[in-house]
Amino acid sequence: MRRLLSLGTLVLIAVVGAAVPRDAAAQDATAFVRTLGTEAIQVLGPSVSPAQRLARFRQLFHDDFDVAGIGRFVLGRYWNTATPPQQQEFLQLFQEYVVQAYTSRLAQYGGEPFRVTGARPAGDEVIVGSEVVRAGGSRVQIDWYLINRGGQFKITDVYVGGVSMKVTQRDEFAAIIQHDGGRIDGLIARLRQKTALAQ
Repeated sequence: MRRLLSLGTLVLIAVVGAAVPRDAAAQDATAFVRTLGTEAIQVLGPSVSPAQRLARFRQLFHDDFDVAGIGRFVLGRYWNTATPPQQQEFLQLFQEYVVQAYTSRLAQYGGEPFRVTGARPAGDEVIVGSEVVRAGGSRVQIDWYLINRGGQFKITDVYVGGVSMKVTQRDEFAAIIQHDGGRIDGLIARLRQKTALAQ
């Protein structure tokens, strides 16, 4: 399995009332992406131990991403054919797989400058643009898609360099499932193995 999220799994939460205007919601989302994105980059820095990175990253992903919504999207039509126990196990393994795969991968960006470049409404969501400036001067563009769920923002997708995290992962998982005859057992078994080996 190739990449999952790319730079995706950093952070953000924002609390806004249901009656808050859309432009105000975008401003709040921008502030939280700026603050918590910078914090996440620092957590991934070289002075932080791998165990601390893993624990912090797991907490951020659990708290700030719409794990259930992303997981359902990633499984696509196979979500409805999975049994409830399969759905539950998949979501748990999916979350842990993302955490383990990207804690080490994202460490290369640790300590580098992170900045928010703007925000715009998109239907029920707010898209917050940001970038990480690499040591050599190159810039990595990251667009965060957020939705307000019960007064709290959750990340529903991350585009890195114009590529959607969840669309990419859906395509990869669908190929694995199709290879196994349309059953998700093979995908779950692979995720079990992958997460167990990384522990």
